[in-house]
Formats: sequence, C-alpha cells, structure tokens
Amino acid sequence: MDDLDLLDWRERMARLYLSDLDLAGFRAARDELFRTHPSSPLPAAERSGVGLRWYPPDPAAVVEAPLRPASGTASIDTGGPDGVVRYRRVGIAETPWGPLTLWWIEAYGGGLFLPLHDATCGDGSYGGGRYLTDTVKGTFGRGLTLLPGRRVRLDPNYLYNPSCAYDDRWACPLAPAENRVAVPIRAGERAYH
Repeated sequence: MDDLDLLDWRERMARLYLSDLDLAGFRAARDELFRTHPSSPLPAAERSGVGLRWYPPDPAAVVEAPLRPASGTASIDTGGPDGVVRYRRVGIAETPWGPLTLWWIEAYGGGLFLPLHDATCGDGSYGGGRYLTDTVKGTFGRGLTLLPGRRVRLDPNYLYNPSCAYDDRWACPLAPAENRVAVPIRAGERAYH
C-alpha cells in the first residue's frame, strides 16, 4: 500500500463524514470508496462485489446521553505492528444500552475513539465489535457528536466495522470489556463475510 494512497483514503473518509449527505447518500458514497480506492480495506479480489451490508436505518436508535467524568488509562493490543496502544478515559456515556467509555488515543495527535461490542457481534455484525467513532481516521460528526452540557449524541446507524473485519492483513484494537453491552444494537454496518 502506498502512503500517499492511504493519505488520500483518510482525507476522503474525513470529507465523507463531514459532508451534508443523508444516511443513504453516506452509505452509497462509503460503498463506492470501499469498491474503488486503492487503500480500501477490502481485498482487491472482492472490490467489485455488491458492497457493504447494513442494518436498515433506525432513527429510533439515536440517543442523547450525559457524560460523566472518567479517569485512568488502558492499554489495548492491536495484534499488529502498532503493538500496544495506550488510551485515556475521557468520559463515560450513560446510554440506554449501558455505560460506554469514550477513549482518547495517547499517541501523536491523539483522537477520540469509541469502540463497542453489543449482542449482535458474532450474530449479524462483526464478532470483534464495531466503532462509533475514531477521529484519528477522520470519522467526525456522524456516529458521535458532542453536545453542550457534557452530553453526546450517539447515532448507531453509523456504526462501522474495523478494517480487520474485511481482511486478516489488518490489525485493529477491539472493544475493551467496559465497552461491551448485553443488548443488541441492530443499526449500522453488518458483518462483511
């Protein structure tokens, strides 16, 4: 993979997340990017397929949640060349599904990260869990939006699979135990395979 292609992928992904497309337009544009871009996490032989699989849109799945303060750090092994990555807790969203920790990636530049594992994981969605936001990868303003008064808006229609869900050549940090919820969240991206 070429570094400039990867840079272009990240820029296009950030522009997509910041665009004014509705959910259907966003999903179509994401599918197109996955099919055509040289840095797509899809294996090259599978890029001409039917596209990513999604749960039907569910406006009722969108929630607003208060954030309570959190402290401490965690180390999550990516299973790949990035090795162990350190994360700092920045808040806990008190959602109807259960508490979810928002993480700050403790690396150059940092970024907000919200991985989660719900009851659909392994039974409809990727078994390792999905991401609601990873701002290092440019996923701003769709799955997670900061609101005034230490609140967040969470839209699980934008849950997406980590790159390792498509191809074993990728390694990804998965949701830690504190971001595992027992309820199914039937929204967002489904399992690829």
